[in-house]
Amino acid sequence: MPFQLARRSLARAVAGAPDGLPRVAIVGAGLGGICMALQLERAGLHEVVIFEKNDGVGGTWRENTYPGAGCDVPSYLYSFSFAPKRDWTRRYARQPEILAYAEELADRGGLRSRIRFGTEIVAARFDEVTRRWTLSAAGGEEYEADVVVMACGQLNRPHIPQIPGLHDFGGVYFHSARWDHSVDLAGKRVAVVGNGASAIQFVPRIAPQVAHLTVFQHSAAYVIPKHDRHYGPLARFLLGRVPPAERLYRWWTYWRHEVTWLTFIQGPLASRLADAYRSVVTRKVVSERLEPAAVVPDYPIGCKRLLLASDYYPALSRPNVTVVTSPITGFDTEGLLTADAHHEADVVIFGTGFEATRFLGPMKVTGADGTDLAVAWKDGAEAYLGIAVPRFPNLFLLYGPNTNLVHNSILFMIERQVDYVMQCITSILRGDRPSVEVRADALERFNRSAERQMARTPWVAACHSWYKTATGRVTNNWPSFTVSYWRETLRPRWADFVSPSTADSPRSGTGVGLQQR
Repeated sequence: MPFQLARRSLARAVAGAPDGLPRVAIVGAGLGGICMALQLERAGLHEVVIFEKNDGVGGTWRENTYPGAGCDVPSYLYSFSFAPKRDWTRRYARQPEILAYAEELADRGGLRSRIRFGTEIVAARFDEVTRRWTLSAAGGEEYEADVVVMACGQLNRPHIPQIPGLHDFGGVYFHSARWDHSVDLAGKRVAVVGNGASAIQFVPRIAPQVAHLTVFQHSAAYVIPKHDRHYGPLARFLLGRVPPAERLYRWWTYWRHEVTWLTFIQGPLASRLADAYRSVVTRKVVSERLEPAAVVPDYPIGCKRLLLASDYYPALSRPNVTVVTSPITGFDTEGLLTADAHHEADVVIFGTGFEATRFLGPMKVTGADGTDLAVAWKDGAEAYLGIAVPRFPNLFLLYGPNTNLVHNSILFMIERQVDYVMQCITSILRGDRPSVEVRADALERFNRSAERQMARTPWVAACHSWYKTATGRVTNNWPSFTVSYWRETLRPRWADFVSPSTADSPRSGTGVGLQQR
């Protein structure tokens, strides 16, 4: 259902609700949580509270402030269709501009009064008698809600590998997602562990400042030219002041990226692209200072995240930069150890990504019959359309399992999920069903379909990737076009949900805010 229709349908249900309005709790004030709250607010459902562990909105775009932090999705795809930002300054937005957009949305929607900043939710428990969720905060407070939307995202818990001797290191170390701006890198010997999406952005920024930079990498990455640029006066006028021009540009950008999904389907095209890439990199980048193992990937294109940067290879070629491909075996007080050498360092920066496959962790979520979500997900996170989990009534996920994208904008997926959740809430308000709970067999069918499609992608190949668990199960990515996700989420298939006749009766709503115990 298009956004406007879902919102109008919910608005009519809100206006005609006989037993009061449900209390909705949203966990996370990133772009997903903001989108959900804005749409509920516009539909007239004001019984909404957002819990945010930080002191401001923006989620990952507030937390990641490393030098060069930015988006690898074109700017005009990185704003919501119902609230487009028309004054982007460059083709690929940097972190301050995206954060400013999130703050603008919160202010424009009057959401700040509904956000409880500095409140980290550590547990959520469903009560089958009251049909309510109880949320527990780190400070000991408890809150009750009828509907819970988890908008925690996939990239919010930095991962620092457990390397022997790390705590013996006498210098400074930190993760790129928690950048320590008090540390002056000028003239320092800096070691960077990892060469993922964050590292390729900050390495070119810090390389000119440091005395020596050593990059430790597990394997080479596919790095595609970014072609970033500032928008000139004419482009900014047309895109900012002529709405049809902005819409046309947005749609053209969307479809141009959508068709690139074809390159992620394993076959002759993907093989030719990988061969062409290795040939170009070998010819233009490999040198006496950069051996093939440092820059030429040995796995199928797309198995790991494709990276966008035009300044990364020039940074690696600097005389004060060394790339180490030998595994790190440990730390001592002076630096890092590999099997064949000791590498002195004053500062170590971990660009080692996030605990991406530990959805909602370390939060403890308990559903119907005492079902522990961590136990249910012991073999890998799974959710129907990435949104709903059996035995967890009225609990919805945004940017949940198998909804990450490799070829388009995640904000498209978030909009589809928010639209879907609004339809679920509408069904409850109309009295069609006391609660919304997906059936276990529906999830199983969804998983089988996703796995069949996943088999034709490079993600299942033998490479270490944040897309999948240690056992090789791909839990993060959507294995098809975004258009197919739009089709799947257009309207709920109510046959895939617990029948109203077999669901427990709900309690009557009282309608005045979220209760705090």
